[in-house]
Amino acid sequence: MFLPTNEKQFVFWKMRRSGMQNISIANELGITRQGVSQALRTMDKKIDASLREMAQANRIRIKNVDPERGILSGWSVPFQTSAYIFVSEKHGMQVWYEHEGDCESCDEYTKCIEFIWDLASELGISIKKVQDPTEMAEELLAKIREDQV
Repeated sequence: MFLPTNEKQFVFWKMRRSGMQNISIANELGITRQGVSQALRTMDKKIDASLREMAQANRIRIKNVDPERGILSGWSVPFQTSAYIFVSEKHGMQVWYEHEGDCESCDEYTKCIEFIWDLASELGISIKKVQDPTEMAEELLAKIREDQV
C-alpha cells in the first residue's frame, strides 16, 4: 500500500505524533475537531495497513503495531532477530533489524546516523548523539520498547 505522505491527513497525523492534541490541530488549521478526528482515524487505518503489508513483505511476525506513532515491532523469520518498521516523514517507511553492526566499515554509516537522529526527533525521543549508530539505535529502540509496555 502506498503511504500518502502528501495528503492533509498525513499532516494531521504528524502533528498528533509530535504531541499536539486534536483541538490544537483543529484550532491551528481552522477546522473542526471532529474533522481532525475523522481524518486521523482514516490515516491510522492507512498507516496500520501499510505497516502490516511491509511486515508481510519482509516476513516479519508482528508483535505490536502502533499506527498513532507509526511503529511496528516484530520478529524477522528469515534473520531470526527483532525487527521494526517505522514511518518517517523524512525517510518514508524503513525496516530495521536488531544486529551488531560493523558501523565504521559500512557505506551506510552516515545515513544510519541521520535516520536514527531524525526518527528520534520525529518521535519526540531524546537520545545521546554518539559516534556509533548501533549504540544510538539501541538507545532509541529501548525507549520505544519502554513506551510499548
